[in-house]
Amino acid sequence: MEPAYDVVIVGGAATGSSVAYHLAADPAFTGRVLVLEQDPSYARAASALSAASIRQQYSTAINVEVSLFGIDFLRAAPELLAVDGERPALSLHEGGYLFLASAEGRSALAAGHAVQRAHGADIAFLEPDALAARFSWLDGSGIAAGCLGLSGEGWFDGWSLFMALRRKARSLGADYRAARAAAVETAGGKVTGVRLHDGTRIPAGVVVNAAGAGGRALAASAGIDIPVHMKKRMIFTFTAEDPPQGLPLVIDPSGAYVRPEGRGFLGGSAPAPEDDPDSDDFEVDHAFFDAVVWPRLAERIPAFERIRPGRAWAGHYDMNAFDQNAFVGPVAGVDGFYLANGFSGHGLQQSPAVGRGLAELIAHRRFRTLDLSPLGFDRLACNAPLRELKVV
Repeated sequence: MEPAYDVVIVGGAATGSSVAYHLAADPAFTGRVLVLEQDPSYARAASALSAASIRQQYSTAINVEVSLFGIDFLRAAPELLAVDGERPALSLHEGGYLFLASAEGRSALAAGHAVQRAHGADIAFLEPDALAARFSWLDGSGIAAGCLGLSGEGWFDGWSLFMALRRKARSLGADYRAARAAAVETAGGKVTGVRLHDGTRIPAGVVVNAAGAGGRALAASAGIDIPVHMKKRMIFTFTAEDPPQGLPLVIDPSGAYVRPEGRGFLGGSAPAPEDDPDSDDFEVDHAFFDAVVWPRLAERIPAFERIRPGRAWAGHYDMNAFDQNAFVGPVAGVDGFYLANGFSGHGLQQSPAVGRGLAELIAHRRFRTLDLSPLGFDRLACNAPLRELKVV
């Protein structure tokens, strides 16, 4: 018979390993933790395939607060996640985000900036003249304003982050197992454990759904329907003949984005809604770069008219169709079942705060530091969306 665990976490990438780490590091928690990961190579994990960036430029207060904690965690991670004196190197570069807005989008940009500043984010609102003076490589045609992260925003080594979380969690006693969870088992409205794909049953009083793209199916096994869809996103790399200097992560009003990566750049864009079906494949459409991404970037940054394309890859957003914000926390009617799903592209940067919050709920039955209740699943039943307008 399989040994019982107090907590089973399904999904061992950034979010799942953050929950495991924060639980194992909490002196008030003395239980046993098991993390299930169906692909321990993480070759197709969203955490491994993301652009690995962090920002506070969101339209909702909770996302600003979550990312403020996230940047503090990244700065402290070499100390917090050290094991036997070995400190992880996350290559954090606070190069900033530059959100650009047309005349049509200026009011929304200003409203978001007010929210960000009210919660302590270091974001500057720049008029067109200030943009032109600061960024000589920028074509400001049609740009009415921009917001620039002066500190606390940038990019990092996402792989190193979740590997460090995983290693630290294991050093503190969390168990990891290469296995695929098929279903959450319940009885009398309570979680009783997890059934694996091979039929093995693992008893547990708490199950955390951090299964990323597989989160909707896992929730359905417990009778819970979450409106989370797999959306393919592609990232393209390239070098430029005359590279612009001092480039932050730039988001054009069209939705195309670009940032430095090593000696070159990486970028992408979401497709138009009518061209964005649910998808579980990892095929890269290079024609999308040629026809959509590159023309938009070259129009905004003329130095990108002369580039050499490099490698490209595809991953998936677990997109929350309800309001583009994650579901984080317990599920009414299924005691012991916790969600961490639907991050809509923000999961890696939000994993430190979400892991800490779920660990607090499990160990202390309440949020003790940052209140994540605005992300609770109950907003779906109440039809009270918390819409995030800044999804890149």
